[in-house]
Amino acid sequence: MSHEPFETLAAVYAVGALDGDDLTQFEAHLPTCAACQASIRDAHETLTRATLSMPPMAPPAGARAALVRRVADRREPRRGTWLRWAAATAVAAAAAAMFTGTWVAVRYEARLGQMARETAAVKERLARNEAALQEQVALYRGAVELLRDPATRVVDLRGQGAASGASGRMIWNDVGGGHLFVAGLAPAPAGKTYEAWTIAGGTPRPAGLFVVDAGGRGGHRVTREAAQGAVQVFAVSLEPEGGSAAPTGPIVLASK
Repeated sequence: MSHEPFETLAAVYAVGALDGDDLTQFEAHLPTCAACQASIRDAHETLTRATLSMPPMAPPAGARAALVRRVADRREPRRGTWLRWAAATAVAAAAAAMFTGTWVAVRYEARLGQMARETAAVKERLARNEAALQEQVALYRGAVELLRDPATRVVDLRGQGAASGASGRMIWNDVGGGHLFVAGLAPAPAGKTYEAWTIAGGTPRPAGLFVVDAGGRGGHRVTREAAQGAVQVFAVSLEPEGGSAAPTGPIVLASK
């Protein structure tokens, strides 16, 4: 037997309207089911909140007369028993209806809240992806502009040491600076980052920090101010997070 029927029985049991075989079957199931126990606790809390939130109501105008008639009819026990049963049934049905409506509303609101959070997360992820894409497009456009200048040179970088499978390419212009593109680099470990270097006259100068994506690809804009004199070598090293004034970690990419 699936659990779904017990979920329905839990709502009726919570308001005391369950009887017969259903009551016997549910009470045998209840001690072993944490989900049904939680449903009943939630139902009691919901009914309590709903009852406390209802405004005080005066009894109907005919309530007194009906009460007097019921007292006078005590000589008819069968009829009185039937009336009590009918009244109890009506109260249970009304409570069950109120509980069911409140329960559905609470669960519906919870689902709406979850959908809103999921939608916000998707929007945030799309915004990040769009920003990254725009940054990448701007990087490629800048490289294309540099390539239109005959003075621009394209320098290949080769993987070094443990990163021998990596590669890079620097599009460099002595006046306009350059654009570095890398591939095959593993994402930097926690607490580490990749730092680019320009080397002129044997002196390395920091050219900025960058990251690579899960596929090992990355790009970085290098300004003209990162070089002093004619650059002979471009390199990339793995440095502590925040970068270094001079290379301290392993060189992972370098030009000839």
